[in-house]
Amino acid sequence: MNIQPLRLAGLLLAFWGGTVSMAATPNPPASTATSPSVAPASCPALLKHTFNRLQDEAPQNLCQYAGKVVLVVNTASFCGFTGQYEGLEALYATYKDKGLVVLGFPSNDFGKQEPGSDKEIADFCYNTYAVKFPMFSKSVVSGANSNPLYQDLAKATGKTPQWNFYKYLIDRNGRVVDSYSSLTGPQSGSLVSAIEKLL
Repeated sequence: MNIQPLRLAGLLLAFWGGTVSMAATPNPPASTATSPSVAPASCPALLKHTFNRLQDEAPQNLCQYAGKVVLVVNTASFCGFTGQYEGLEALYATYKDKGLVVLGFPSNDFGKQEPGSDKEIADFCYNTYAVKFPMFSKSVVSGANSNPLYQDLAKATGKTPQWNFYKYLIDRNGRVVDSYSSLTGPQSGSLVSAIEKLL
């Protein structure tokens, strides 16, 4: 006698449960499926590169800086412009909460002024200038053997670094807005003004 009502209740539960689950189940798979695909899609081509972090050589994907204003600088420890580290760090500290990131790429390309190991460079930067902005392993930034980011920067601008502390400014959409010679310091009015406009 109780079988019929139970069967009917089961059918109703199955029916209503099925419709509810049909509305609800796509959500979890959609969120888990889209989160990995959203990140690459929202990452501009210019930032789709991975470099080892200077301090510990841990791989870092530049896509983590997508949506930020990016200042890319090739650096050296024994250059007449090395003091720009101080200004770069001050710039980063002032504007990082508004969306600026400075990315440092040590290179021995110019005047052999970055001869040290990654650890020596990292120690120098931190101990001498308290550098906290992201820096990456020493690499080539000019010529045919330049690292992939610098190859892309050269293609985008038609300009390559002529010396240490050459700068490229990239907007939040991953487009190179301008480039600046070593003579343009981090606190120069033209650079600061350009950064503020992009922020």
